[in-house]
Amino acid sequence: LLLANKAEGKQGDTGYYEAFTLGFGDPLPVSAEHGEGLGELYDSIRAAMPEEHLREDDEIEVDEAKIFDDEEDGTELDVTKPLRIAVVGRPNAGKSTLLNRILGEERLLTGPEAGITRDSISIETEWTLADGSNRKVKLFDTAGLRKRGNVVDKLEKLAAADALRAVRFAEVVVVLLDATIPFEKQDLTIVDLVAREGRALVIGLNKWDLVNDQVKLQELREEADRLLPQVKGMPVVPVSGLTGQGLHKFQAAIIRVHETWNRRISTGKLNRWLGAVIEKTPPPAVSGWRIKIRYMTQAKARPPHFVIFGNQLDELPTSYERFLINGMRETFDLKGVPIRITKRMPKNPYEGRKRR
Repeated sequence: LLLANKAEGKQGDTGYYEAFTLGFGDPLPVSAEHGEGLGELYDSIRAAMPEEHLREDDEIEVDEAKIFDDEEDGTELDVTKPLRIAVVGRPNAGKSTLLNRILGEERLLTGPEAGITRDSISIETEWTLADGSNRKVKLFDTAGLRKRGNVVDKLEKLAAADALRAVRFAEVVVVLLDATIPFEKQDLTIVDLVAREGRALVIGLNKWDLVNDQVKLQELREEADRLLPQVKGMPVVPVSGLTGQGLHKFQAAIIRVHETWNRRISTGKLNRWLGAVIEKTPPPAVSGWRIKIRYMTQAKARPPHFVIFGNQLDELPTSYERFLINGMRETFDLKGVPIRITKRMPKNPYEGRKRR
């Protein structure tokens, strides 16, 4: 598609007609600054796309007669594909050392200096699970992520961008912390990024051989839930890349949280739970108007995404949404994964009409 931009006004006509001489077909006059011609652009893109890629806006239809039916929970898990795992964290957290220990060989460069890893490196291997089966995994070693204001070197900027791409490509993201100085502000920023990207999360406490205190571990898990409520209940696993301590529990936590990330909850179970919750704690009234939640369903997994149907949902307080999310997290064991909620309301037939 040939676009002739800046085509607003009479002066844009000259350049628009000159674009015909390029021989690329009829140009589309648009103005990115003023938003002109975008409708014709969308129509042209749609006409050029293969038919199998075309779809209408996602409309989720639910048979209201079956919202309480007993159904089996489902999953979108495909064990034939390699599980993509990105290991991220601050510089010198021990990411490469840990991956070398998992692989059983010195595949990645390591050293006492921070910033040795520059590129995201992918490594394919197989894990033997507790049930004796083998699972293919693809591990991504990434460069350490520092505070954005401290990154001035161009090479480090490229390395950080490469690490962020690995997070978006992964299914499970391991945020590796230094157990001697855990939960720095940068660690919380990285976890928040992972949650916004919708990835399953595992927090690894590396260098645990220097701490090795069960009371301290319980305190750190409680602190993680307090500081990171958006992924409450995420696995916090002590591990040591130097000695190999805790590797089996570390791998089991990754497999478990990946299964949770792929889980689908039946509509019947969701609505029986929702009915009991609303009966006990109904949504607050806003400006004298009652907010009515009729039912909900899970639109998709990876991460779990739920749709609530009802009236006046645009006035539903954020605090009540968090209340519902925390309730689903506890009831349906959705710990360690971000949860999305979308609200759908029937169209008002009188909207836009003037009062007499």
